[in-house]
Amino acid sequence: MQALQRVADANGGTRASGTSGYEESARYVEEQLRAAGYAPARQAISFRGEGRGKPRVESFNILAETGGDAGRTIVVGAHLDSVKEGPGINDNASGVAAVLETARWLKEAGISPANRVRFAFWGGEEDGLYGSQHYVDELSQAEVRQTAANLNVDMAASPNGVRSVHDGDGSDYGHAGPDGSGAMEEIFFRYFRENALPAETTPFDGGSDYDAFLSAGIPGGGLFTGDVERKTQAQAQAYGGTAGKDLDPCYHEACDTIANTNPELLTEMSGALAYATAAYAMAKTG
Repeated sequence: MQALQRVADANGGTRASGTSGYEESARYVEEQLRAAGYAPARQAISFRGEGRGKPRVESFNILAETGGDAGRTIVVGAHLDSVKEGPGINDNASGVAAVLETARWLKEAGISPANRVRFAFWGGEEDGLYGSQHYVDELSQAEVRQTAANLNVDMAASPNGVRSVHDGDGSDYGHAGPDGSGAMEEIFFRYFRENALPAETTPFDGGSDYDAFLSAGIPGGGLFTGDVERKTQAQAQAYGGTAGKDLDPCYHEACDTIANTNPELLTEMSGALAYATAAYAMAKTG
């Protein structure tokens, strides 16, 4: 996150898709992946922003993968871009950090996944989920069937945040993901239970990169620490922080800097992501 803050500082305070800040962010991620032993590749995307007269934006996703059975591919992703108005350190350099550390940890721990893990850093998310949608659109029907799960991290260090997991089985919010999404929810909750960390569910509201995967029938889920919602008294008792204050008071603003993050919460959410990624990477069935 500090590295991406420096990138934003050197590029007009933003890392939005199509800008020099995004390009430098991508180079940093690629360098880290190569140093860990991966061979990252760019997947080009092109989109036009909403509204009349918006210019076409040329951008890209970054993909890097492990060995393992390609017939059971696990996509672990976070969006790399920020909004134009700010550096996007909680949203979503924090998610990028969690995915990048998980990728490095798999290599450093010497884990040889039974199933292929594909790490994805999406472009165009803030403009309309374009990067992840393009990725799913480019999959053949066979590749869709071979994608076993999508784990998504969008905001993992909200300064007044909570630990939340997407409601895969729909038991709390009534909108379940495809079969298998409930199992993903349970794996995340298992991690938090085993570490005596309170956690709660958050709905699939279509607002992040899991959406294209769910629409294609791919099981999905992930982690989120909150944006414009106000923390309740019950949440403040469970997680600390300040009741009545936004979970992220700098959401989509110029003040979403490194100072707008909770490092302890990031560590906990990153641990949950690594735990779930390893579980899916080594799963033989189901």
